[in-house]
Amino acid sequence: MVSVLEADFFLSEILGRGVFLRQQRIGRLGDLGIIETGRLPAVSHLIVKRPYGYPALTVPWDKVLMISNTEVVLDLGSEVSAAYERPPPDGVVLLHDHILDKKILDMDDHEVEVAYDVRLVFQSGTLYASEVDFSHYRALRRLGLRWLARMLTRRSDEARVSWLYVQPLHGTVDSFTGNVKLKVSKQALADIHPVDLADILEELDRPQRVALFNELEPEQATETLEEVEPRVQRELIGALPRDRAARLVNEMTPAQAADLLAILPKTEADQLLTLIDRDTSTFVEQIISEHDEQIGHYATRNLIELPVTARAGDVLRDYRELAKSKDVTMYVYVTGAGEVLRGVVDLRELLAAEPGQQLGELMTEHVISLRPEASVGDAAELFERYDFRALPIVDAGERLIGAISSRDMRSIKSRRR
Repeated sequence: MVSVLEADFFLSEILGRGVFLRQQRIGRLGDLGIIETGRLPAVSHLIVKRPYGYPALTVPWDKVLMISNTEVVLDLGSEVSAAYERPPPDGVVLLHDHILDKKILDMDDHEVEVAYDVRLVFQSGTLYASEVDFSHYRALRRLGLRWLARMLTRRSDEARVSWLYVQPLHGTVDSFTGNVKLKVSKQALADIHPVDLADILEELDRPQRVALFNELEPEQATETLEEVEPRVQRELIGALPRDRAARLVNEMTPAQAADLLAILPKTEADQLLTLIDRDTSTFVEQIISEHDEQIGHYATRNLIELPVTARAGDVLRDYRELAKSKDVTMYVYVTGAGEVLRGVVDLRELLAAEPGQQLGELMTEHVISLRPEASVGDAAELFERYDFRALPIVDAGERLIGAISSRDMRSIKSRRR
């Protein structure tokens, strides 16, 4: 069983670290080899550089006892066997030798960036290559200019792409030639986060952008549409058949739909309003016209609502299904008879709970909430004061009506500037 001291690593920060056979130092980490067998490639071998002209060692991952940012400990028996003095097996890609400093190309072989680092994550006893990093922050750190990296860039400036979108590399790269190529295929689209998809769409030309957007499932298309800049939103909605555009708008909360329709030409917005659900269109028209400032008109009923007797283990087991198509997923709202709001449980509290604990034991009973007639300004003030990710909306009898998410709140405030 491998022991780790960190949950994730950057390749550049562990290369060169001391490698030990129990207590004896035998060399330094020269490279990591991966095999692309699953969604993310697993580290299969360690390359150990040795001093005094001794050949390098190729050590299988199952011989690793401990790995950290400062050292690696191996279990090779009492001494190093000549069986480890061999090159990596066929099909193994070396992260330092084959990936670092290679150009990253898009699907049309246009250069996008340069791979300056690789992020690795440790899960269930295995180390995986999870992301290729092409940020200037990592480039400066690799040059030993950490002070300059801290001065000129921020960690938040780091730019990475998931390994899920990197083409298989077998036979395409070696120590000196080749490139790392990105893939954005139809099969992979469902796995790409809407924020990443929005970035990709904004970089494409119009025909490619529309073609890619048309491949998305409705829920993913809606979430992606919310993330792209207004110019691209107008272009995509304008290129869609009216019935498909209306279906996407119907997937949105009223606040999100109002933001989208507000940037369209009036004739297009009016056409879509006639095609979407009547209840939704009424709220959307009120928001667009800004004749009604009540927060209740921005609420969504697509949230997770469960009784006090629900157990944490059952909720986590079914969470993927419970959260499907929901607008608010970070909280579980606990209700009693007549849908009266009894409390709220944060997802992080669920993860830390014992499986048998009931929501009634975990919930925060004193819930900060809003009345539906509260103003947008009142809601904004509560979000700013408490930094919540969503706020429930209840009537005079404390019955749960819906919730307003912080994302919707930011969208409303942005539109009103």
